[in-house]
Amino acid sequence: MTDPTNLVPSELIEKRIFLLRGQKVMLSIHLAELYQVEPRVLVQAVKRNIERFPQDFMFQLTWDEVSRLKSQFVISKAISDKGSRSQIVTLKRGLNIKYPPYAFTEQGVAMLSSILRSKRAVQVNIEIMRAFVNLGKYLPPMLSWPVN
Repeated sequence: MTDPTNLVPSELIEKRIFLLRGQKVMLSIHLAELYQVEPRVLVQAVKRNIERFPQDFMFQLTWDEVSRLKSQFVISKAISDKGSRSQIVTLKRGLNIKYPPYAFTEQGVAMLSSILRSKRAVQVNIEIMRAFVNLGKYLPPMLSWPVN
């Protein structure tokens, strides 16, 4: 069996965890990238199993939230430097996104492993769970911040 720590560097995963609506989340576009699937494939799998994803596991961003993330350089137009360490993700090679991405809480990410059955998805999920735990050790109690 492949060593899961070699699949995705923990620093990359930790840079993909954001605080939205008072919760630590990962965006569907980043999860798809880590699982090496198209974002639409990930969303389709979730929609086929929507009963497994209540609001506290997953929610769709509003356009206002997408705009705020864009302004913080979390979501941006395509960049040529794929090796960039900043929190920028390529969206459809520079085109605007059609639908706002989904945000998955730690529990939602854990649930993804039950619907994405590839070995890579299981191994990446293990690393994501470790990153959530590791990040929680270093974060001040921010989960109570008010949502604007």
